[in-house]
Amino acid sequence: MIVSTKANGRAAQATGASVSEDRLASRTRRMSASAISEILKVASRPGVISLAGGLPAPESFPVAYAHELIEGALKKHGPSIFQYGPTEGFLPLREAIAGYLAERDVVAAADEVVITTGSQQTLDALGKVLISPGDKIAVESPTYLGAICGFNPYQPDYVALESDDDGVIPEALEQALEDHVIKFVYLIPNFQNPSGRTLSLARRKAIAAMARKHGALIIEDDPYRSLRYEGEHLPTLWSLAPELVVYAGTLSKVLSPGMRIGFCVAPPLIRRWIVLAKQGMDLHTSSLDQAIAAEYISGGYLKSHLPDIIALYRPRLGAMLDSLEESLPKNYSWSHPEGGMFLWLSGPAGLDTEKLYPLAVERNVAYVPGRYFFTTPGEGNNTARLNFSNVDEAAIRTGIEKLASLMLETTGR
Repeated sequence: MIVSTKANGRAAQATGASVSEDRLASRTRRMSASAISEILKVASRPGVISLAGGLPAPESFPVAYAHELIEGALKKHGPSIFQYGPTEGFLPLREAIAGYLAERDVVAAADEVVITTGSQQTLDALGKVLISPGDKIAVESPTYLGAICGFNPYQPDYVALESDDDGVIPEALEQALEDHVIKFVYLIPNFQNPSGRTLSLARRKAIAAMARKHGALIIEDDPYRSLRYEGEHLPTLWSLAPELVVYAGTLSKVLSPGMRIGFCVAPPLIRRWIVLAKQGMDLHTSSLDQAIAAEYISGGYLKSHLPDIIALYRPRLGAMLDSLEESLPKNYSWSHPEGGMFLWLSGPAGLDTEKLYPLAVERNVAYVPGRYFFTTPGEGNNTARLNFSNVDEAAIRTGIEKLASLMLETTGR
């Protein structure tokens, strides 16, 4: 006998029954609310100087000519931008992204580009099609928390790779590839989140050679490359070993995070499965947002607007570096990024940034404790990620002074 859903609902109410956790899939045991999301709820309170979030500055958004972008998209494409679209992405955007990527040494035809709903969807799709429970994946130590959250439901085992100021240490990767069957290696070579470090040219070449030697697959997550404030761009890992690299990017940092436009270029087999996975996720990314993004790139807006974004962020990074130098003694150290949105702070062994966090919030300054970016428990207790993109220079100086004062009260000078 078939009982209606409405009848089932009435029966459940009558008996006091409720849905219990045994209804949930086993993979939910590896899922949890992002620690950063919870921290940001506190950090967003009025009066708090937030050095915590990874948010672009609202001043960086192309609000002044947003109407031009929409009107241009409508004029070129008409009602089609309100219709369902292909899972692979809106063709004019794929063509525009292909041109954009060529400037990054990623030479791909439009039909080799897949548009995703933010780069986070790229990571989720890769986890879905590549990771079986117990598979080993190699990640930087520290690494991007969003990647950990994206991969965790698929139940991998992590192999942490030692890093220093020049990024992942090649010998650590070599050892991992010799000791384990590694499903893939996940790296952020440029202005890494959370550390702000950039993988050196010599190490890029060494890692590409290792990938070829061992047949290792590399996920190159590159959301910050355009945000370089000094120095020269380095070759992508994709350009050094294209047959073994999935290249992932986003427009969130140079257009709008709210529009959720990501993209990837992958070897043909993986690209096909990413598209199949995406079909089950959302059918396709917003057609309207894709059309606006296509106009932003092909109409020359991105090229003209990017220098304004860089001019906005460069002095903010400078203010943070200067303030740390003035406020903290020699037993503290921090990264010196050439771009991106983050800086990595390390203190003496007695510093516990997680325990310190609520005290910092009481003084109206917030950051992210570093331990959340490590896959090995117990690491990173004396570290913190600091964001400079979404706070002006005056607030950065005040925030660093407050944070430094609290840290020195806790650990002594």
